[in-house]
Order: sequence, then structure tokens, then C-alpha cells
Amino acid sequence: MKTLQSPENLQSDKLHEECGVFGIFSSSKTDVAKSVFYGLFALQHRGQEGCGICVNDKGIFSSYKDLGLLNEVFNQQTLENLGEGTAAVGHVRYGTTGATNRLNCQPLEVHHIKGSLALCHNGNLTNTTDLRTRLELEGSVFHTSSDSEVIANAIIKQRLSCDCIEDAVQKAMKQIKGAYSLAIMTQDKMLAVRDPLGMRPLCIGKTGDGSYVVSSESCALTAIKAQFVRDVEPGEIVVFSRGETFDQIKIDSIQTLKNIPPQAVPKKALCVFEYIYFARADSVIDGVSVQQARQKAGMFLADEHPVDADVVIGVPDSGLDAALGYAMQSKIPYGLGFVKNKYIGRTFIAPQQKERTDKVRIKLNAVENTVKDKRVIMVDDSIVRGTTSALIVKLIKEAGAKEVHVRISAPPFLYPCYYGTDVDSQENLIACHNSIEEIKEIIGADSLGYLSIENALKIANNFGKNTFCAACFNGTYPIL
Repeated sequence: MKTLQSPENLQSDKLHEECGVFGIFSSSKTDVAKSVFYGLFALQHRGQEGCGICVNDKGIFSSYKDLGLLNEVFNQQTLENLGEGTAAVGHVRYGTTGATNRLNCQPLEVHHIKGSLALCHNGNLTNTTDLRTRLELEGSVFHTSSDSEVIANAIIKQRLSCDCIEDAVQKAMKQIKGAYSLAIMTQDKMLAVRDPLGMRPLCIGKTGDGSYVVSSESCALTAIKAQFVRDVEPGEIVVFSRGETFDQIKIDSIQTLKNIPPQAVPKKALCVFEYIYFARADSVIDGVSVQQARQKAGMFLADEHPVDADVVIGVPDSGLDAALGYAMQSKIPYGLGFVKNKYIGRTFIAPQQKERTDKVRIKLNAVENTVKDKRVIMVDDSIVRGTTSALIVKLIKEAGAKEVHVRISAPPFLYPCYYGTDVDSQENLIACHNSIEEIKEIIGADSLGYLSIENALKIANNFGKNTFCAACFNGTYPIL
């Protein structure tokens, strides 16, 4: 779900993922809006630009969406106004194409001759322009600048000649290219859809009363006391519908890759940066703990880039587990290097250099007792532009550190991403224009080491079962 970068995004020294999706198909009429609200709260890290919820009450849709964080958009009254229902889907958005406005917030609702549809999308298409042009020439009307609406229109176009929504989705999947995990709600069904490469995560959970949940990450399931069932497979459409009685839920799986010759089945290409940075540490994606993957990255770093030091610290949040792994492998003590101000989120706008400096100082405080008069290894997940890394190194040195050795639990960013991460050009990537030695000087570190691509691809390979997209590191794109 890509949107054009706004000025404040260009000045961020962290990458942003684009979205999180969450849906529930309930075994009874209940307060499904609140369940989705809680689930989305656990996915807030995936998008802070806008959010929305759509509730289905016996085929009647009620929705609310707007720009802002969940607790800014929703309150007790707005949730009550959505009413009770039998199913609901919701979305948190970080735009990487399309304007930043309420219209581009999701769920996207479409009402057509064969019913209604609400769609939530995580990912980014690579053939948006061509497919949108074709759909417009065939009579489709667009109201947003989001590629998610291209998916919705492709499905509706197929729905006109199909007996059921799952057949329409399956035919639409043959037209759309790129990364997509979808939660789709119709008047009587809910669908979970993952692209053939499995580039973005999507999983299924079940509550104690027999309701089913779909979520971008497993960490959101516990927010409503749902148990993890399984991940949606690459190329799979999971359909939730009513059984013989209303409280019985029927589940069907359509494996769209089933009839493809083995040699033609695309190799799985989950974004490896989900493990390095995007996902929450307590999530499990495709059978691998995010926390353990980050610790493994730190352990690899310790082997690749050892250095004599007194303490290992991590930059919150995703750098903490990697730092712990580095400490465990190197036998150098782990310490609390920073205290993070939890009231400053990623939406804090800092358009000027001085304000960016103030932002870092407000968000992070170095713990002097941990770093003073010590040789410090500082582990972070990435360096994009270098500005924030330089400021953080400066904070540690101002707190009295004798040396600061920076270790990065990802390879250098060298190529743009076309699948939903906001790396849309090489212009702002420091590693595209500077050697590692030059970057070390720019950020003021005493030494600098990145994780190798070879080991980055090993941090979550699940005994060889998982393969990954690492195009932003090596330029090898699984699909264009």
C-alpha cells in the first residue's frame, strides 16, 4: 500500500513498513470493533499515519477511519458507534505511495451489484500503473491514489463473472504482481490472502469461543486472547464462512500454486527485514521467533566483527535483542545503554536539522553509569541516511564513553525496495555514496561493522525451509 514520501519521512533515519491488517470472523454477534481495535494496537508499530475499522452486522457495513494513531482516531464513543457485528477488519497505515489523506486510509469499502467488500492491504504492487490504466479503460472508477484500490477493483471486475468471492480473488491474483497480504470482508465471508512469494507476513488465530482471527503478526493475537493456529501459506486464500449453524465456522483453503509444475513454483521470498526491524520482537513469523532471529544476527555480528570492549548496548527497540546476541557470543557484558521516552512515537515531525537533533535527545537518553569511561559496542538495526546514527554516537560519547564501536545487524542498504518499504531511491542511502570507512567517519564511530548478506539470510532460515527477499541489500529482485 504505497504512498509518496512526505518531507518528514525523507528525514527519518529509519525505514518504515507500510501497514498492518487485522480481522475477526466471530462465532456470534458481539463487540468485534473493540477486538479489532485491540489487535491493531498491537500492530501500531507497522503504521502510524492512519487507521480504520469496518464492522459487518448481518451484511450491513459500518466503518470509521482517519489520519492519526489509534488512540487519536478512536475513542469509546467512536467504537460504540460502529456497533456490534459478526465480523470486522481493520488497518494501520504507513504510506509509501498516494497522498497522505483520509481517503487513502483503509479499510477500502466497495459496494457493487453483487454485494459489498472491505479490503485491507499490507504490501505494494509492482504493476500498479499498467493495471490501473487497463481497469480505467474498462470502466473502473478510482477514488484514491493507493495501489490497494487497484487490488479491490481487480477483484470486483472478476466478481461480476464469478459465482463466489474466492474465485474472483483467485482470478485477480493472476493479474496483480508484487507484495500483498490481504484481509477481505464480504457480507458473509472473510478471506485471508497472501501473495505467491509470501513477501509479507499473515497468520491465523482462534479465540476461546470459536471465532477466527487474521493478523499481520502473531503478537496481535494475544491482545484478544486468541491462540496462534498457523501462518497463511504463500499463494494461499483462506476462506472463513458460516457452517450448518451460525456459530459454526467453516474454513476452506485454496492453494493457488497447487496445479503449477514444481519447477514453475516461485521460491518463497519473505522480506528479511521483517525479522531485522519491522516485526515486533514477540512475534513468530513462518515458524521463526523474531526475537531469536535478532539475537542470532547479533551472534553472527560478534563473529564477523569482534572488538575489545567493556560493554555491549543496543539502540531501542530492535537493536536490543541483537545487542544481547552479540554480548552472549562475545562474552562481553550486556548493559542498558539508553532509556527511551515512550511518549515520543515515530510520527514526531522534525523537518529541520536542529529539530532532528532535539528529537533524538528527547527520545533517547544515554545511561551514563553504563557507558562512562568504557569502550562501548553499540548495536543498531540499520543505517539509512546516517544522521540519527551520528547523533546517537555523539550522545554516548557525551555521556563519557572512551570509544564507541558501531555494529549493524543488517547489511548496508544499496538498492530501492519495490515491495512496500520506503526505500524508493538510492539518493538518500548513505551506503550508496560512501565506503564503510567513510560512513564510520561521518557518524563519528571508532569502528563500524555490518552484518554480511550471507549471514542475514541465515538468521531465520528455519532449518533451510525459509528463503528471503534481500533485494535492498543485494539488488536481486524476486519479481518486478
